[in-house]
Amino acid sequence: MADPNALNPHPPEFDRFLYAFVGEDRKGYAVTVLSTLARLGLDPWKETAELVTLERDAARTRLGTLLARFRDVPALASDHGRMARDLSQLLPEGPTSGFLQRAASTVVDGRPRTSGAIWAVLAIVFILFQMFMVGGSGSGE
Repeated sequence: MADPNALNPHPPEFDRFLYAFVGEDRKGYAVTVLSTLARLGLDPWKETAELVTLERDAARTRLGTLLARFRDVPALASDHGRMARDLSQLLPEGPTSGFLQRAASTVVDGRPRTSGAIWAVLAIVFILFQMFMVGGSGSGE
């Protein structure tokens, strides 16, 4: 069966964390973890995948460091530690499930894992197409 996430390579397990509210920026716009990481010049999915591979305390510390660098949300200046603790609870558990492990490695590696079954089906279709073309042209008059 085809992978239902083939068109969306980002792990859905990351959504709860990435779309969590961080605060309002100086212009009054809602800021999420995703926009925070992007504004820091980081790839949000790659950073989340790396956080998932860490132990919970290490992930919270890393996230706190990132939030402390983020100046667009004034409320984070004094409260980044609590926010990091709360947000780290939204991270999916470490990559113990096969799917989450593949998803995290896909994000970190930057390339999706290609299924051998897809290549096998494509090869069969190609062979059938060739057989049809050769068989069709030899029928002559």
